Amino acid sequence: MAMFADLLRRLTAPEPQKLSDPDARLALGALLVRIARSDGHYAAAEIQQIDCALAARYALPATAAAALRADCEVLEAEAPDTVRFTRAIKDAVGYDDRLAVIAAMWSVVLADGLREEEEDSLMRMISSLLGVSDQDSHKARLRVIADRG
Repeated sequence: MAMFADLLRRLTAPEPQKLSDPDARLALGALLVRIARSDGHYAAAEIQQIDCALAARYALPATAAAALRADCEVLEAEAPDTVRFTRAIKDAVGYDDRLAVIAAMWSVVLADGLREEEEDSLMRMISSLLGVSDQDSHKARLRVIADRG
């Protein structure tokens, strides 16, 4: 747990530095968990989609992706409010990674076949806080829908 406390302290420092790859994975994965939990139903389909997104993004075997997701769940529970947490990630993670996590978040939102108002609202807020334009977020959502086919 000290590892997560140190990561959160570094993320929320007055001038955060770029995150190392393992820390960026945790922070971005925690956002996937946060969006999945946002409607009060952390469904098995959402958990599976998070594992798939992490495995695909970071070329991980299924067991490693599930272990990373478990760590992300702990970090998400300890992370500050979404606004502070997301702003911190924006300053510490490059645009391409932030855009990729938006696409992964859309895959999680759509995983259970329902698009809840809470999820849409949180997606708009997180996209904005991550500095990802509405247009890029919309394109990412359409790519996810097309890929699901």
